[in-house]
Amino acid sequence: MSLPTTDIGTEEYKYGFSDDVKPEIKFEKGLSRQTVEDISNIKNEPGWMTETRLKAYEIFLEKPMPEWGADLSDIDFDDIIYFVRASDRKMTNWDDVPAEIKETFEKLGIPESERKFLAGAEAQYDSESVYGALQGEWEKQGVIFVDTDTALREHEKLLRKYFGSVVPATDNKLAALNTAVWSGGSFLYIPKGVRVGLPLQAYFRINTQNMGQFERTMIIADEGSNVQYIEGCTAPTYTTNSLHSAVVEIICKKDSRVRYTTLQNWSGNVYNLVTKRAQAYENATMEWIDANLGSKVTMKYPSVYLMERGAKADVISIAFANTGQHQDVGSKVVHLAPYTTSKILSKSISKGKGRSTYRGLVKIHEGMEGCKSNVNCDALLLDEASATDTYPYIEIEDPTAAIEHEATVSKLSDEQIFYLQQRGVPEDEARNMIINGFIEPFTKLLPLEYAVEMNRLIELQMEGSVG
Repeated sequence: MSLPTTDIGTEEYKYGFSDDVKPEIKFEKGLSRQTVEDISNIKNEPGWMTETRLKAYEIFLEKPMPEWGADLSDIDFDDIIYFVRASDRKMTNWDDVPAEIKETFEKLGIPESERKFLAGAEAQYDSESVYGALQGEWEKQGVIFVDTDTALREHEKLLRKYFGSVVPATDNKLAALNTAVWSGGSFLYIPKGVRVGLPLQAYFRINTQNMGQFERTMIIADEGSNVQYIEGCTAPTYTTNSLHSAVVEIICKKDSRVRYTTLQNWSGNVYNLVTKRAQAYENATMEWIDANLGSKVTMKYPSVYLMERGAKADVISIAFANTGQHQDVGSKVVHLAPYTTSKILSKSISKGKGRSTYRGLVKIHEGMEGCKSNVNCDALLLDEASATDTYPYIEIEDPTAAIEHEATVSKLSDEQIFYLQQRGVPEDEARNMIINGFIEPFTKLLPLEYAVEMNRLIELQMEGSVG
């Protein structure tokens, strides 16, 4: 995948183009019980899923909007389109994808990256997946990697067992909304003992103005399995707001390992409100690698519930907030078993009138002896107009817990830039070198192509900054 780039310095969002694709189905704006029923009927879903959707819709009506984070007052749920079907069928051969849609994803590097270094890829355009493929060697080993709609049709028993078990509709208003109107997303099952040696990738594209995208992603890693999943996101630049409200549920069974990487680069008109949560069982490891760039507002806090002894959580995130953007992000780890370990590293950069917020929770319950947690939050301000906040919540109910917490706020150092200039490094390059060093703990965990593109993206966003 070639990661989309944003040149904030010239207010040009490279992947802010829209495509003149005539959809097969496009709902009118607005949300009602009928909207929910229509989505389920169009997809020809089983009765239990329709009932699940309708119950979630009632919960959505009852739940209040979050008031503790970013400003969400401009969201009008009746001014959103809840379902757009771009194509009448999903393709497994890239040549069969409709030309206009294929052109869009080719601009984004799909499926070039699949051919180079991926075990499989899924591409979602507005509400539904339009393309999906998995390398034969993994299919033979029993790996399931399809869009979630296909999983409901072809693997209903497995999906039903886990759907809503990690993120129930009652969790929050946006999770209830997703459960009511979800469409698309990835469904990934890794059988016992299978270690997928190459990343699996999903790409989510919003094309329609006033569109709401509500994918539902589920990953079940059976005992002793290992998988790396990467998702990317973009949208056109419109004068009206779009909403992205996804739910991700992950089950890490005994001795499994899951790394979930997100590289989001939404356009500046998107509200990105996502609930991501994993459950890690005995000696399992769950890693969230999370990059938040672009969007008008992001509220996203990848969480891990450590369910059994020896489970481990690693959460590493980076946020870049530019003028007109609020990145309200962080993480949550709940220690529900003894001798569990968590590590949280958060990096944020603020520029112009951008605002970054770290909001996190570490909770160790009573009787959970021998738990360890390390939290490190670093914020970098590039000028006087930018802002950053840190809200770390640490709740310790067991005296044997070992907890470390560190937070720093700094500005781009004139002394460091001067030092590099004296050794022949141009000022802009010196500034970029310092920034790349700041985010290096994040980029070193990415596959090489992604790391290179991530550095390029940061460099573009840095253009015109003042030390």
